Amino acid sequence: MALRFQYNKIALQELEKGLKIRLAAVPTLQAKEAALRLEVKRLHHQLDQAEASYRQALQDAGRAGELWEEFDTDLVQIREVSTRWEKLAGVRFQVLETITFQDPPVAMIHQPLWLAEGIPLLQAAVRQHVRCHYLRRQMDLLDYERKKTTQKLNLYMKVQIPEHEDAIRRIKRFLEDEENLAKAAQKIVKKKKEQLAR
Repeated sequence: MALRFQYNKIALQELEKGLKIRLAAVPTLQAKEAALRLEVKRLHHQLDQAEASYRQALQDAGRAGELWEEFDTDLVQIREVSTRWEKLAGVRFQVLETITFQDPPVAMIHQPLWLAEGIPLLQAAVRQHVRCHYLRRQMDLLDYERKKTTQKLNLYMKVQIPEHEDAIRRIKRFLEDEENLAKAAQKIVKKKKEQLAR
């Protein structure tokens, strides 16, 4: 949608004010976009590492093979997932701190030895899976905000700022032309008055 304006001084002042606001916002938007871009890149790297760790944990747990069919899934349950809120470039997101598991409800003395060794393997796999989930959510949120910031920056740089500059230039030319015509008309009137006075 093209910028609408009137050819007067009030519209000129409003456009100049709007241009000033947009020009002041550009460095902030550029810094925000750069910070978000770097953080998304860092999170992507962390997510790749976490997914590799998760695959490794599953592979380690998978070595027990058919023994997992006898495993009681109630032995590994998450008691609490502790998170904290962080803020980056005005965007709030949750960061995973710790995962606490419930103690096994049965005495491990009466259980096979492989069960006691299997619980930490399964807990490690669950811990990595939850970590991947939080990293993915964080990365998706920050990437979405980065895209919105990039769109706003492009809107300002490629559309609104050039439109405001063009509108200001056109209004100034119009006002200058109007002023020149008024001066020319005054000169003509003055010459006619001088001719009539003679």
